[in-house]
Amino acid sequence: MSGPLFPTSLVGSYPQPDWLIDRGKLAGRFPPRVRARELWRIDAVYLRDAQRDASRLAIADQREAGLDIITDGETGRESYSNAFATALDGVDIDNPGTALDRSGHPNPVPRIVGPIKRRHAVNVADLAFLKEHAGDGKAVKVTVPGPFTMAQQAQNDFYASVEEAAYAYAAAVRDEIADLFASGADVVQVDEPYLQARPDAAREFGVGVLNAALEGITGTTAVHLCFGYAAIIHERPSGYSFLPELAACSASQVSIETAQSGLDCSVLAGLADAGKTVILGVLNLGDPAVESAELVADRVSRALPYVPAKQLVLAPDCGMKYLPRESAVGKLRAMTAAAAKLRAAAS
Repeated sequence: MSGPLFPTSLVGSYPQPDWLIDRGKLAGRFPPRVRARELWRIDAVYLRDAQRDASRLAIADQREAGLDIITDGETGRESYSNAFATALDGVDIDNPGTALDRSGHPNPVPRIVGPIKRRHAVNVADLAFLKEHAGDGKAVKVTVPGPFTMAQQAQNDFYASVEEAAYAYAAAVRDEIADLFASGADVVQVDEPYLQARPDAAREFGVGVLNAALEGITGTTAVHLCFGYAAIIHERPSGYSFLPELAACSASQVSIETAQSGLDCSVLAGLADAGKTVILGVLNLGDPAVESAELVADRVSRALPYVPAKQLVLAPDCGMKYLPRESAVGKLRAMTAAAAKLRAAAS
């Protein structure tokens, strides 16, 4: 991809309207791993149309704020992972299993009962809608849950090991990514928060599984790690438990958070040296107050000693969907204003 210095993007999600989803229920629970249709306020007959209307709003807000790379805001999803994970063959979602979430609490999850296979494209129709409404030649990004994370968010009653299950998920993710690029995606991001949450297992097979999901893929790919949604997990560790290892992955971009955690950006030098573009989280989603453009630019500047400007994309920290919409819009405007300041200073 080519474009301006310091391009701006969402990580993936954007606030869903209150008329679409019960935001109180959404914020009061961990992200669902199985379907959670009780979250939607709209009758099932009209739900798809309502989700499309919400996507139009999300896309319009991004365009108005001046973002360079547009997503559909994931407005039709109950969580980042469950729509894809529950669309696969080999999982029993009617009789779910149990797995511990990243805070150590048990959560209902898909139960693997047979070979994991993708039966059909899951996100291609959403991509077509996004491309239709993004307009003006804007680059578009689609997110898919990663194979390592989905294997951690399932009860494995079929494969000999979680690692074997993860490689099966990787094949399904690879098929989805291939279809997304064939359908015109500019960036496909693989969400792998459990590389951070389960670093010991990640060091054993996390990069291998991620590379299997990207094997043969030639488009611009990103892998996203986070510390957990700020609206749910309030304490930020001072650093990532698994990050330098991603220098060996096949993804061309690595998406991380720095704003709320105050991350020591020196850890990014190894990724930059490996040629990775860093999607830098520079908006604090633990506080709905809108930052100034100067504060956001200062957060970007902390990374510049370690990552060349041409290898940076600016983004929020993870989990923008939990913010009030007016706060989200204001923060995006601050981010694009910061990007403009940084571009002017670099010229």
